[in-house]
Amino acid sequence: MEYLYTLAILMALYVILAASFNFVIGYGGLISIAHPVFYAIGAYASALLARDAGWPIPLAIVAGALVALLASILVAVPSVRISGDYLLIASIGFQLGVLEAIKNIGWTGGAGGLTNIPALLAPGSNHAIYVALTIAVAIATVVLLRWISRGPYGRAMSAMRDDELAFAALGRNALAMKVAIFALGSGLAGLAGGLYAHYFRFLAPGQFDILQSAALLTMVVVGGLRSTWGPILGAIVLEALPQAITFLDLPPSLLGPLQGILFTGLVLIFMFARPQGLIPAGDIWRGRKAMATDARRA
Repeated sequence: MEYLYTLAILMALYVILAASFNFVIGYGGLISIAHPVFYAIGAYASALLARDAGWPIPLAIVAGALVALLASILVAVPSVRISGDYLLIASIGFQLGVLEAIKNIGWTGGAGGLTNIPALLAPGSNHAIYVALTIAVAIATVVLLRWISRGPYGRAMSAMRDDELAFAALGRNALAMKVAIFALGSGLAGLAGGLYAHYFRFLAPGQFDILQSAALLTMVVVGGLRSTWGPILGAIVLEALPQAITFLDLPPSLLGPLQGILFTGLVLIFMFARPQGLIPAGDIWRGRKAMATDARRA
């Protein structure tokens, strides 16, 4: 039963990550694959504040999310000012740099990992409570991002993404909007990281490497960019697939590469065969009836 609880918690966490990543790369049009590094920053910040500084765990989780949000602003402000390509380059460099720093700093546990992280729930507590908590946070995340993306701010995001020059000509600040989108998505990733840290109670740099970037990109592309339910479906399906692979009784040296091939292969297949994903996005300018018609046609 504990295995099922753990799987449910991981699915809920990946729903948060996929939905927030879709908000950045899909709705915002910001090309970045470094979402897992903000997941890592939130996890490590929350764990260290709770373990070493003695902060209450709920407060440490919130603080970890804020640290991830602030770190994302430091990356976004100089990068999105020029071009989306520069954000991609900066995000990759930032991800690699942060992971290397974690590996070589003693108080983060180094390459061996951070241990003795305090648990949010008392020992012996029912794991179903943590399942309910993570699912509640995942639902709140999806509702918040759907509310933003379907409202007036979401229409402004679509205008900025589709034609930034025209958007700026109307007197709107595209840079501020890009930074806000990137910061909110990264802060939510940091929140998921805090929840992860205080359940599994062990962190290592390898948990947040480029394979995680490939996994999140696959979840969003396969599920459907700029759709509410697509990343949720992608997160659930693609979190279940690696778990199924583990039952094939393959040697550990093959499991990692096989998962990488699975994720990148699915991205390539869907980009050519079904670029709209499993759940295609509707046009925010045409209203709900037109969107429903497009979904039935797909």
